[in-house]
Amino acid sequence: MSASLVDRLDAALPQTQCTRCGYPDCRAYAEALASGAADIDQCPPGGQPGVARIAAVLGVAEKPLNPAFGVEIAVELVARIIEEDCIGCTKCIQACPVDAIVGGPNLMHTVITAECTGCELCIPPCPVDCITMAEQPTLPAPYLRAAHSLSRYRARGARLQRWQTEDEAARARKKATDPLTAALARAKGTAP
Repeated sequence: MSASLVDRLDAALPQTQCTRCGYPDCRAYAEALASGAADIDQCPPGGQPGVARIAAVLGVAEKPLNPAFGVEIAVELVARIIEEDCIGCTKCIQACPVDAIVGGPNLMHTVITAECTGCELCIPPCPVDCITMAEQPTLPAPYLRAAHSLSRYRARGARLQRWQTEDEAARARKKATDPLTAALARAKGTAP
């Protein structure tokens, strides 16, 4: 599988990271397309123009968007949080692949409209059903915002990886300096 083919397919996708195609992100769908494991008609946010872009990259005939994966929308949608109902659980923040939701624990959350890709991944984890999708006719189509959305997705991934590394290092330091752990290790004859 050619990396350049995967890159070209990834560039043809809208980068909403919505998972509607059945893959965890747009890059994984591009890899599946390049290997022949996925079909060109699985990306509802890209719509029929997206199917045409993918077909052109692969040099295959265009086909209709497969409704089993969703339908093409006429007007861009963005998440809206009904702020008076929000309990500040942060589950929507954790689910958003592009960090388009801001707020803190036990505080009201809100969506940064210009950053929202309309992926709807924030809706299922909300325990109080305070997230709806609203039309945003002035928002450009996802593929026109794809490079920006991809950079936000990558930045989020890097931040989460950094946090995980820092957390693991902190746990290791704590374990190494915890008197109980050290005493148990001495009793077992192993170093902490």
